[in-house]
Amino acid sequence: MTPSDTMHRRAFLWKSGAGFGALALDQLLAETEEAGTIGMSPPHRHHPPRARRVVQLFMNGGVSPMDTFDHKPALGPLNGKRFDPGDGQVVESVTNSPGFPVMASPFAFRQQGQCGQWVSEVFPHMGGMVDDLAFLMSMQSTSNVHGIASYMQNTGFALPGFPCAGAWVSYALGKINRNLPEFVVMPDPRGLPYNNLGNFSSGFLPAKHQGTVIQPTHANPVPFLHPSGAFPSINARSESDGLKLLRQLNGFHLAYSGQDQMLTSRMESYENAARLQLMAPELFDLSQESESVKSLYGMDAEETRDFGQRCLTARRMLERDVRYIQIWSGAGGPSNNWDNHSNIHKELPWIARQVDLPIAGFIKDLKATGLLDDTLVIWTTEFGRMPFTQGQSGRDHNGGTFVTWLAGAGVRPGTRMGVSDPWGWKAETPIWCYDLHATLLHLLGVDHTRLTFRHNGLDRRLTDVHGELLTPIMA
Repeated sequence: MTPSDTMHRRAFLWKSGAGFGALALDQLLAETEEAGTIGMSPPHRHHPPRARRVVQLFMNGGVSPMDTFDHKPALGPLNGKRFDPGDGQVVESVTNSPGFPVMASPFAFRQQGQCGQWVSEVFPHMGGMVDDLAFLMSMQSTSNVHGIASYMQNTGFALPGFPCAGAWVSYALGKINRNLPEFVVMPDPRGLPYNNLGNFSSGFLPAKHQGTVIQPTHANPVPFLHPSGAFPSINARSESDGLKLLRQLNGFHLAYSGQDQMLTSRMESYENAARLQLMAPELFDLSQESESVKSLYGMDAEETRDFGQRCLTARRMLERDVRYIQIWSGAGGPSNNWDNHSNIHKELPWIARQVDLPIAGFIKDLKATGLLDDTLVIWTTEFGRMPFTQGQSGRDHNGGTFVTWLAGAGVRPGTRMGVSDPWGWKAETPIWCYDLHATLLHLLGVDHTRLTFRHNGLDRRLTDVHGELLTPIMA
């Protein structure tokens, strides 16, 4: 053996002809380590958790607070007049709102439940659930641009390249069910949201923590999980042989190149895909659900079928212990979302009807099955809308204030926190994405100040250098 042939112990195993044995041993050790992680307290859990899983419902485009959950009767007497908050405050518009005429909400509000939360008529079903929800009435964003604000709400940063909350949770806590992804994303089938896949990115965390995109309403819910019918020569035997060879070649490469994070993540993705192939048919088979359950989610009506199917699929994923699930309503772009620039009288009720019944049914079903006891549900958006009109009857972007609500594990139901000004223009008591993320992690048993990852010489956090727990809405 020459000096150039010098190798470490693992490489020696490969060279000695025990390649497949080493692969089997390596896989066995990896599975043992993963099973141990699943069976024991994860290394980044700092205190006993209240929540085990998270479902995030993201309304893409910017939901108008004064037309949904933040009743502003002060806008009535000012309707049609120029918006003037007083004290010489400058009023600016994001796109084009000449004259800034105030527009009172065209929708009727009434107080709902024992908690007395105001809800507009666009959410008749969610309105009946307010005693199960905790409202954050004065969320604020540093930006009123879709892409930047979406990054803020998902990653805590205004720039791309940072891990989203789901990726951080995956990194901190790992899998509960080793046969399913720990972080699943179900986008609107009409298109990806602003920033496309950037909202579900693992950023500088290992790639295995990025969101797995699934479309349960498509013929192939997981793209490329199974071979195309256009290639009949691909069968179970050929796939098995191909994966075995691929595993061997990747193992050789990994042994000589060291622990390459990207290669390791790629190898894990193949293993995860193989496991998901076995689980997917049963997971997506909604024929196992009763007609009454499907009706609860709105799957018997065209308008609510899609979002209802994604919510019902999410419940089935929760039953199988998927750690973090994100469901999106609204595609990126000027239409098919909550970005109601043109005519809020028609646009808002149209998109609200698609999610109202399914979300209410989802909460009811989680309560009935006991899943809400250890599942945290978050409903949010990237920013709000202006109290004045854009054009004839639309509303422009507004990062000044918007509404988020939470339900489930660790949440005090029927409560609210934060106040916006009388017009819904700015938050009087701002609540930031950092506070929401800190609370989310806390309920999962993670201290947001201690969950870090070394990147470019800095110990990065989901909450950056910010974040306060939202204790008034915590049980």
